[in-house]
Order: sequence, then structure tokens, then C-alpha cells
Amino acid sequence: MIKKNFVIGTRGSKLALWQANYVKEALQNEFPNLNFEVIKIKTKGDKILDSPLSKIGSKGLFTKEIENALIRKEIDFAVHSLKDLPTSIDNRLKISAIIKRDDPRDVIISKNNLRLAELPKNAKIATSSLRRKAQLLNFRNDFEIVDIRGNIDTRIRKFDESNFDALILAKAGVVRMGYQERISEILSVEIMLPAAGQGAVAIEILKKNKLAEDIASILNDKETVLATYVERSFLNHLGGGCQVPIGVLAQIDGNMIKVDGMIATIDGKRVIKGFLMGDIKDFKNLGKQLAEDILNRSGSEILESIRNKKRL
Repeated sequence: MIKKNFVIGTRGSKLALWQANYVKEALQNEFPNLNFEVIKIKTKGDKILDSPLSKIGSKGLFTKEIENALIRKEIDFAVHSLKDLPTSIDNRLKISAIIKRDDPRDVIISKNNLRLAELPKNAKIATSSLRRKAQLLNFRNDFEIVDIRGNIDTRIRKFDESNFDALILAKAGVVRMGYQERISEILSVEIMLPAAGQGAVAIEILKKNKLAEDIASILNDKETVLATYVERSFLNHLGGGCQVPIGVLAQIDGNMIKVDGMIATIDGKRVIKGFLMGDIKDFKNLGKQLAEDILNRSGSEILESIRNKKRL
């Protein structure tokens, strides 16, 4: 007899629940005879809110507890923001689907609706991301970067109650939470390369759960899968997480993939950028090739300097 009830596990933030319910509704539409339920699981990253992300370790910060529930067969599907999912996952698990992604770029929300270049001298900009911090300081070294944590609602509330001049967030999350009217500027990728997988939602399953795989795979978006594979392989080859300022974006145009990547020092004084254009058939190699190019152009020195500072 075929299983009728399926459980989807997710973080408890409004954005995570939006994503999980989006998946639930999409699956329910495809499989009206099955029942799908969403449950909330608290992760380490949700429990520790008084420290910068870069200080508490990045691997599985927002995913590990949900993955453990998969392994214990308490849930059938795990829904994650792909950028939260480590590039190396437990070999008992697999990503069974990546949904068509929304705009991967970052946005600025500012007082008086100012664009990034219009912000006053020594402007205070709130972000919890070293990737964003490094690129902001590279754009203008007078910026003062202040740490901010919490879900999107919390960060916007903290920003509104503060003397900060601007807040940087991912556009996809801002739009999903209905704050698009607060956007002062969509940041160009020349200024701010996004995180690997930003804007994409992934469904993770237990490898042995063939039924769950067959169900989830119907939501797979081929172009998003290819582009994010390139981005995650770039990140993986650099050995990065949220403790290293790394940005990358792969874009598909017909039969070609263009990938832009960067690695930077945390203070933004040194940024090594690169790009590659390759055939879509070669997608498995492009991320690694770009990473090697950047490592050979002083990227390895930046990585080593960041690792040395962490050891101190």
C-alpha cells in the first residue's frame, strides 16, 4: 500500500515557513491524493542569536538538526535555503530537487531611500555576512559595518529602531516576505556578488527514500540545478563558508554558462575576481576551473591569511 502522509521539515522563521509551505502547496497540487504536513525544527543558528555568524562556525548551522530528523525518518523532506546547505552533505542524504530560483542579488534598504553610492560619509551599514562586509568596504572604505542577526522581520525592525543608515539583505527573501517596497536599490553583481545558491530553495531527502525522491523531483528546475551546481563547486573548491568572504553567480544563456566569482580579505582591501564562460555540457568543471584561476591569482594567499587569523 502506498504511503499517503508526508512530513516536511523546516526552520521556524517566517521565511523558512514560507518556503516550506510553497513546497507543500506545489506538491499537493501535483499529488492531490497525498497529504503533506509542515513541521518546525529549531537549528543551532536559530538558538544562538547574540554572536556573528562568522564566530560560531558555518557548517550546517541552519541545517544539521533538520538533516538529523531526515536520518531518523521523522520527516520525509527537508526544505532549506540552498545557500544555508553545506557543499558536502551526509552521504546518507541527497538533494532531490532545487526549485526555480528567484533573483539571487542583494538589496539595500536605507533611511531616506538612498542608493548605496548616495549614503553619507562613514555611513553605518548592517549585515551579518562577511561576504557583504568585504564587498561593501571594497566599494567604499569609509563605511562602518555593524553586525545584525535574526530573521528578516527582526532585522528590519532592529534597523528601523537604530541609527544605522542602511541594511543589506537578499532580494529573494525580502520579496517573499512582502517588503519589496522597502528596497532602495538592487545591488549590481559588479558591486555585490551573491552567496552560492542565493535565492534558491532545495529539497533534501534520505537517499534510500525512493518514493520521496520521485515526488520531490517533479519540482526540479534544470537551469537552477546547473547554475547552482557551478556555484557550489566553486565554493567547495575554495573551502569556503560564511567565515570567508566568497561570492559567486552562474548564469545560463542558451547553451553557455557564465560564472563570476570572487574572494576577498575581510577588510575589503584585497578582492580577487574572475569569470569564465563555458559550454553548458561542461558545467561540472566550470566552478572548479574558476576557483583554481582565482587561487592562482593570490586567492590562496587571502585564504591562508584568513585561516591564520582564525587560529590566533
